Amino acid sequence: MGPGTLLPHGGRLRAAAARYRIPLADWLDLSTGINPRGWPVPPVPDLWQRLPEEDDDLEQAAARYYGTDWTGGAGALLPVAGSQAAIQALPRLRPPGRVGVIAPGYGEHAHAWRRTGHAVQLLPVAMIEAALPDLGVLVLIHPNNPTGARFARADLLRWRRVLAQRGGWLVIDEAFMDATPGESLANLGPLPGLILLRSLGKFFGLAGARVGFVLADPALTQPLAAQLGPWTIAAPARWVAAKALEDHAWQAAARAHLAAAGPRLAALLTRHGLPPQGGCALFQWVPTVRAPLLHEHLARAGILTRLFEAPLAVRFGLPGSEDEWTRLADALRSTLVREYGST
Repeated sequence: MGPGTLLPHGGRLRAAAARYRIPLADWLDLSTGINPRGWPVPPVPDLWQRLPEEDDDLEQAAARYYGTDWTGGAGALLPVAGSQAAIQALPRLRPPGRVGVIAPGYGEHAHAWRRTGHAVQLLPVAMIEAALPDLGVLVLIHPNNPTGARFARADLLRWRRVLAQRGGWLVIDEAFMDATPGESLANLGPLPGLILLRSLGKFFGLAGARVGFVLADPALTQPLAAQLGPWTIAAPARWVAAKALEDHAWQAAARAHLAAAGPRLAALLTRHGLPPQGGCALFQWVPTVRAPLLHEHLARAGILTRLFEAPLAVRFGLPGSEDEWTRLADALRSTLVREYGST
């Protein structure tokens, strides 16, 4: 895959609507892992004619939400245009070296390091420990996307320490962490070699706002900020993000709902011959050699899932309404889907 190639992602509803000739409004999109019951955005003040300003309380709201003092006037918490912006920029801050990236995982991580000249080693969880002595950077997703794999805090901190002793980095993408914030390392504050990526796209359901944060030592966030340039997030998106981060009542209710919805989805898939082998509060992961056929069958019913090729698997996001849960159950109930169950 060339350096200018765009990787496939969830979403792309317009392309699916055109391919399957199903109107856009008739789709049930389970392909992204985005909370279908996201934060309810209120009317936004008239900010369209103003440049974004850094003293609008977004950084402070984020520091309070993550339960840490990452700001402290030193710039250890950097707002970015979604964690994707950081994923693309971070490899440019190091000379080419050996980088271990969890696999399977979100493909943009390996892609970004490869296209900037780094030697990338794809690492299943069981191979991380053995590979660590040869790495300058270790990139993890916690919980992992798409498998839902999790890591013990003691292991993460030990890996960080080993890497930092030789100037290395432990990069942890916590895009799906908000439903289980107690497992995050954000409350530890800046540690040498530790880089956390956070996003408002999944748990808050604000993917369109393109708001994320890099939590790291100022020695890294400052050159990263210089590389990204000013005004990385639009003023209305900054306003919405700060309000969402401060809405503790909604956050508590959302976590309670997701704590039930994730297992509910796993149970539904299992009842129809598709037992997940991993997942988290926002998605379930079903490896099966018949994944392309399963994905295609559901798409013809107007249900979009995320197809993975290595290994072959389908990732299911959460339905939102009860009607959507029923629609998915009806599609899974068909004889055809039973035939394409896990093997």
